[in-house]
Amino acid sequence: MAATTTASKEEITELWIQFKADPTNKMLRNRLVEQYLPLVKYNGERIWSRLPDGVELDDLISAGVFGLMDAINAFDMDRGVKFETYCVPRIRGAMLDELRTMDWVPRLVRSKASKLNEAVKQLETRLGRQPNENELAEQMGISVKELEKLITDANAVNLVSLNKKWYETDSYKDVREIDILEDKKGEDPTKRIQKSDLMRLVTKGLNRNERLIIILYYYEELTMKEIGATLDLSESRVSQMHSAIVNRLQGQLGRRRPEFGATA
Repeated sequence: MAATTTASKEEITELWIQFKADPTNKMLRNRLVEQYLPLVKYNGERIWSRLPDGVELDDLISAGVFGLMDAINAFDMDRGVKFETYCVPRIRGAMLDELRTMDWVPRLVRSKASKLNEAVKQLETRLGRQPNENELAEQMGISVKELEKLITDANAVNLVSLNKKWYETDSYKDVREIDILEDKKGEDPTKRIQKSDLMRLVTKGLNRNERLIIILYYYEELTMKEIGATLDLSESRVSQMHSAIVNRLQGQLGRRRPEFGATA
């Protein structure tokens, strides 16, 4: 692929001659970089089009530019080889090196993970179900302990960068993986409000001890004995009060069924 600029062949040749006469001249080197930058973009786009989501094209192009600069510094004009032919392998090599540095999972782990997936597929086809660990270990010719370690290592292959682009928006900020990741440890604010409303409804009309028994037993999940210690009552007394409260609440809620849209 030829360089796509308005500079003539003679001008490019003269630029090369000037640079090779003074390789420390960064201005001349930068002019050569600009001259052959379309080669970097072209090869970067070709590699990027075959990659999974999560790899930025700009990262590949940046790596390719460094490969181009190395090629410019090492190019020997006297060998009669076109620079375009000489530099492309170096540009692509720099991009592939960048991809390898992005991948934190060793090649050996990826290879083992691939063999594990293949073994699972073979057993599922033969058994008609998900294989257990013993069957999988036997299929792969390893011990169960070795299989467990392999599964742990293989899980690293499926790690996802939280900075991975989820989808683009019209605004200045793209939506990334971390923006849509569910916080399973966080409490749902809607459920918290519903729970609070229900607690107020259920405990309405109860005295202090009766309300505490309901709250401590159903919301704090304390035992009758622990509630008794908290309220300075015996366990049997707490149990009796609990039964009486539940019976009373059932009657009250039964009379209020129409408020909740319930049918008889």
